[in-house]
Amino acid sequence: MVDSAEDPVRATRAALLDGVGDEIVASFPGITKLGGQIVAALYLSDDPMSMDALSDMLGRSKSNIFSNLRALESAGIVEKQRVHGARHDVFALRGTYPDVIIGAYLAKLRRVIADKQELTRRATKMLGSARGHEADGLRTRIDSLQRKYDRFGIVFGELIPDDGPVDLEKLISNVPGKLLRAVAALTRRAFSKPQ
Repeated sequence: MVDSAEDPVRATRAALLDGVGDEIVASFPGITKLGGQIVAALYLSDDPMSMDALSDMLGRSKSNIFSNLRALESAGIVEKQRVHGARHDVFALRGTYPDVIIGAYLAKLRRVIADKQELTRRATKMLGSARGHEADGLRTRIDSLQRKYDRFGIVFGELIPDDGPVDLEKLISNVPGKLLRAVAALTRRAFSKPQ
């Protein structure tokens, strides 16, 4: 453990690496704490970093770094960059932190919603014109799910930016305060009503 009294910069860096590592592992199944530490290392770096540099900084093997970089790339958080004349690729965040994490998480939710919209449509088609107590109950539940996922789809399709980093601070700062408070009040009221 780093003694913060002896080296506050090193201790602060270690705390950020650890904290972002915990955040990423909790939010993205399949990405380890090391993946989160890579995100923090890239955020704290002035320039994109090679696998060698990440391995040295984090004290982990290049194979561990490589597998985590692949998972971060497929989540849309990190991108590989080729530098002309360089022997190795370098890696950078696809946007600023935490905007890139928020964007990746929203993209994941967008995919889940689209999958569930397709599932409810397919289930409705499979049920067809079947009748009876069980079929009618199933249809009611499927219709309810479909309504919910279609509403979620409107929110994600119309209100949330497409895939990529999402600067919530900029998004919120461009909404007039009075409108933001009205939406907050409506949201609190909606969540307080029994379903």
